[in-house]
Amino acid sequence: MTSEVPKPLLPVGGKPILVRQIEWLRGFGIRDVVLAVGYLRHKIFEALGDGRRFRVRIFYSVEEEPLGTGGAIKNAEPFITEDVFVVLNGDVLTNIDLNKLVEALGDADGAIALVPLRSPYGIVEYDKDGYVTHFREKPLLEGFYINAGVYAFRREVLKFLPERGNIEETAFPMLAERGRLRGVAYRDVFWRSIDSLKDLEEVDKFFRENS
Repeated sequence: MTSEVPKPLLPVGGKPILVRQIEWLRGFGIRDVVLAVGYLRHKIFEALGDGRRFRVRIFYSVEEEPLGTGGAIKNAEPFITEDVFVVLNGDVLTNIDLNKLVEALGDADGAIALVPLRSPYGIVEYDKDGYVTHFREKPLLEGFYINAGVYAFRREVLKFLPERGNIEETAFPMLAERGRLRGVAYRDVFWRSIDSLKDLEEVDKFFRENS
Protein backbone atom coordinates (compact mmCIF):
# COMPACT_ATOMS: atom_id res chain seq x y z
CA MET A 1 0.00 0.00 0.00
CA THR A 2 2.99 2.27 0.46
CA SER A 3 6.71 2.20 -0.27
CA GLU A 4 7.54 5.13 1.99
CA VAL A 5 5.91 4.21 5.30
CA PRO A 6 5.64 0.75 6.93
CA LYS A 7 2.03 -0.41 7.05
CA PRO A 8 1.74 -0.24 10.89
CA LEU A 9 2.41 3.50 10.69
CA LEU A 10 -0.40 4.24 8.24
CA PRO A 11 -2.92 6.60 9.87
CA VAL A 12 -6.49 5.57 10.63
CA GLY A 13 -8.72 8.27 12.01
CA GLY A 14 -5.71 10.55 12.47
CA LYS A 15 -3.52 8.07 14.40
CA PRO A 16 -1.04 5.45 13.16
CA ILE A 17 -2.20 1.83 13.46
CA LEU A 18 0.63 1.13 15.92
CA VAL A 19 -0.37 3.98 18.19
CA ARG A 20 -3.95 2.72 18.31
CA GLN A 21 -2.64 -0.77 19.13
CA ILE A 22 -0.45 0.57 21.94
CA GLU A 23 -3.36 2.52 23.41
CA TRP A 24 -5.52 -0.61 23.32
CA LEU A 25 -2.80 -2.72 25.00
CA ARG A 26 -2.25 -0.04 27.64
CA GLY A 27 -5.95 -0.24 28.47
CA PHE A 28 -5.28 -3.78 29.74
CA GLY A 29 -2.35 -2.73 31.90
CA ILE A 30 0.38 -3.67 29.41
CA ARG A 31 3.33 -1.32 29.77
CA ASP A 32 6.18 -3.17 28.02
CA VAL A 33 5.84 -3.51 24.23
CA VAL A 34 8.25 -5.36 21.93
CA LEU A 35 8.05 -4.42 18.25
CA ALA A 36 9.41 -6.83 15.63
CA VAL A 37 10.70 -4.46 12.98
CA GLY A 38 12.42 -4.86 9.64
CA TYR A 39 11.32 -2.96 6.54
CA LEU A 40 11.64 0.84 6.95
CA ARG A 41 12.26 0.33 10.65
CA HIS A 42 13.93 3.72 11.01
CA LYS A 43 10.52 5.27 10.37
CA ILE A 44 9.10 3.36 13.35
CA PHE A 45 12.08 4.34 15.54
CA GLU A 46 11.45 8.00 14.66
CA ALA A 47 7.68 7.83 15.20
CA LEU A 48 7.57 5.90 18.49
CA GLY A 49 11.00 6.24 20.10
CA ASP A 50 11.23 4.59 23.50
CA GLY A 51 7.46 4.75 24.00
CA ARG A 52 7.57 7.31 26.79
CA ARG A 53 5.12 9.60 24.96
CA PHE A 54 2.60 6.77 24.93
CA ARG A 55 3.19 5.82 28.59
CA VAL A 56 4.77 2.47 27.72
CA ARG A 57 8.30 1.12 27.28
CA ILE A 58 9.09 0.06 23.72
CA PHE A 59 11.80 -2.45 22.84
CA TYR A 60 12.82 -3.27 19.28
CA SER A 61 13.51 -6.76 17.96
CA VAL A 62 15.23 -6.16 14.63
CA GLU A 63 14.93 -8.51 11.66
CA GLU A 64 17.69 -8.05 9.10
CA GLU A 65 15.60 -10.16 6.71
CA PRO A 66 11.97 -11.35 6.93
CA LEU A 67 11.64 -14.25 9.39
CA GLY A 68 7.92 -14.97 9.13
CA THR A 69 5.41 -14.66 11.95
CA GLY A 70 6.93 -17.52 13.94
CA GLY A 71 10.52 -16.49 13.37
CA ALA A 72 9.72 -12.92 14.39
CA ILE A 73 8.46 -14.05 17.81
CA LYS A 74 11.42 -16.40 18.22
CA ASN A 75 13.80 -13.55 17.37
CA ALA A 76 12.19 -11.46 20.14
CA GLU A 77 12.80 -14.15 22.77
CA PRO A 78 15.50 -12.15 24.63
CA PHE A 79 12.89 -9.49 25.39
CA ILE A 80 10.24 -11.94 26.65
CA THR A 81 10.74 -12.33 30.39
CA GLU A 82 7.19 -12.97 31.68
CA ASP A 83 5.62 -16.42 31.70
CA VAL A 84 2.54 -15.11 29.85
CA PHE A 85 2.75 -12.65 26.96
CA VAL A 86 0.45 -11.34 24.23
CA VAL A 87 1.20 -11.20 20.51
CA LEU A 88 -0.68 -9.38 17.77
CA ASN A 89 -0.17 -8.74 14.10
CA GLY A 90 0.90 -5.22 13.18
CA ASP A 91 -2.04 -4.59 10.86
CA VAL A 92 -4.92 -5.58 13.16
CA LEU A 93 -7.24 -3.18 14.96
CA THR A 94 -9.72 -4.52 17.50
CA ASN A 95 -11.42 -3.95 20.83
CA ILE A 96 -11.55 -7.58 21.99
CA ASP A 97 -11.15 -8.28 25.71
CA LEU A 98 -7.56 -9.43 26.25
CA ASN A 99 -8.32 -10.55 29.80
CA LYS A 100 -10.70 -13.17 28.42
CA LEU A 101 -7.96 -14.47 26.12
CA VAL A 102 -5.33 -14.69 28.87
CA GLU A 103 -7.76 -16.35 31.28
CA ALA A 104 -8.62 -18.94 28.64
CA LEU A 105 -5.01 -20.13 28.58
CA GLY A 106 -5.55 -22.31 31.62
CA ASP A 107 -2.87 -24.98 31.50
CA ALA A 108 -2.41 -24.69 27.71
CA ASP A 109 0.59 -23.07 26.01
CA GLY A 110 -1.37 -20.80 23.69
CA ALA A 111 -4.78 -19.25 23.07
CA ILE A 112 -5.92 -17.79 19.75
CA ALA A 113 -8.57 -15.08 19.45
CA LEU A 114 -11.21 -16.08 16.89
CA VAL A 115 -13.66 -13.75 15.19
CA PRO A 116 -16.57 -14.53 12.85
CA LEU A 117 -15.69 -14.80 9.17
CA ARG A 118 -17.05 -11.90 7.17
CA SER A 119 -17.82 -12.39 3.51
CA PRO A 120 -15.42 -10.39 1.30
CA TYR A 121 -18.38 -9.63 -0.96
CA GLY A 122 -21.83 -8.17 -0.61
CA ILE A 123 -24.69 -10.68 -0.73
CA VAL A 124 -27.75 -10.39 -2.97
CA GLU A 125 -30.98 -12.05 -1.81
CA TYR A 126 -33.85 -12.82 -4.17
CA ASP A 127 -37.25 -14.48 -3.94
CA LYS A 128 -38.68 -17.58 -5.65
CA ASP A 129 -39.82 -15.48 -8.60
CA GLY A 130 -36.33 -14.12 -9.20
CA TYR A 131 -36.96 -10.62 -7.84
CA VAL A 132 -34.13 -9.09 -5.82
CA THR A 133 -35.28 -8.44 -2.26
CA HIS A 134 -32.21 -7.34 -0.29
CA PHE A 135 -28.59 -6.35 -0.56
CA ARG A 136 -26.42 -7.31 2.44
CA GLU A 137 -22.98 -5.71 2.58
CA LYS A 138 -20.28 -8.25 3.57
CA PRO A 139 -22.36 -10.20 6.11
CA LEU A 140 -20.90 -12.44 8.81
CA LEU A 141 -20.90 -16.08 7.77
CA GLU A 142 -22.55 -17.86 10.69
CA GLY A 143 -20.64 -20.76 12.18
CA PHE A 144 -17.29 -19.90 10.63
CA TYR A 145 -14.44 -18.30 12.60
CA ILE A 146 -11.02 -17.04 11.57
CA ASN A 147 -7.74 -16.42 13.32
CA ALA A 148 -7.86 -12.80 14.54
CA GLY A 149 -4.08 -12.42 14.72
CA VAL A 150 -4.16 -11.88 18.49
CA TYR A 151 -2.63 -14.49 20.80
CA ALA A 152 -1.84 -15.18 24.44
CA PHE A 153 1.15 -17.46 25.00
CA ARG A 154 3.10 -19.04 27.80
CA ARG A 155 6.86 -18.75 27.43
CA GLU A 156 6.92 -22.52 26.92
CA VAL A 157 5.61 -21.92 23.39
CA LEU A 158 8.95 -20.42 22.33
CA LYS A 159 10.53 -23.86 22.03
CA PHE A 160 8.01 -24.74 19.32
CA LEU A 161 8.81 -21.70 17.20
CA PRO A 162 10.98 -21.87 14.08
CA GLU A 163 13.98 -19.63 13.47
CA ARG A 164 12.28 -18.79 10.19
CA GLY A 165 8.71 -19.50 9.13
CA ASN A 166 5.11 -18.69 9.90
CA ILE A 167 3.58 -19.68 13.22
CA GLU A 168 0.33 -20.68 11.51
CA GLU A 169 2.17 -23.36 9.52
CA THR A 170 4.65 -24.57 12.16
CA ALA A 171 3.94 -24.15 15.87
CA PHE A 172 0.14 -23.98 15.75
CA PRO A 173 -0.39 -27.40 14.13
CA MET A 174 2.06 -28.99 16.60
CA LEU A 175 0.41 -27.35 19.61
CA ALA A 176 -3.05 -28.29 18.39
CA GLU A 177 -2.01 -31.91 17.88
CA ARG A 178 -0.74 -32.05 21.45
CA GLY A 179 -3.87 -30.45 22.87
CA ARG A 180 -1.90 -27.39 24.00
CA LEU A 181 -3.74 -24.71 21.97
CA ARG A 182 -7.09 -23.13 22.79
CA GLY A 183 -9.40 -21.02 20.63
CA VAL A 184 -11.43 -18.19 22.14
CA ALA A 185 -14.41 -17.03 20.08
CA TYR A 186 -15.47 -13.39 20.18
CA ARG A 187 -18.76 -12.07 18.85
CA ASP A 188 -20.11 -8.54 18.63
CA VAL A 189 -16.62 -7.01 18.70
CA PHE A 190 -14.77 -4.62 16.44
CA TRP A 191 -12.04 -6.34 14.44
CA ARG A 192 -10.42 -5.35 11.18
CA SER A 193 -7.24 -6.38 9.41
CA ILE A 194 -5.75 -3.76 7.09
CA ASP A 195 -4.98 -5.86 4.02
CA SER A 196 -5.79 -3.42 1.23
CA LEU A 197 -6.26 0.24 0.43
CA LYS A 198 -10.02 -0.31 0.60
CA ASP A 199 -9.66 -1.73 4.13
CA LEU A 200 -7.62 1.31 5.11
CA GLU A 201 -10.22 3.70 3.73
CA GLU A 202 -13.10 1.89 5.46
CA VAL A 203 -11.36 1.74 8.84
CA ASP A 204 -10.22 5.35 8.56
CA LYS A 205 -13.82 6.37 7.93
CA PHE A 206 -15.04 4.27 10.87
CA PHE A 207 -12.64 5.90 13.34
CA ARG A 208 -13.35 9.40 12.06
CA GLU A 209 -17.07 8.84 12.50
CA ASN A 210 -16.72 7.10 15.88
CA SER A 211 -13.94 9.11 17.52
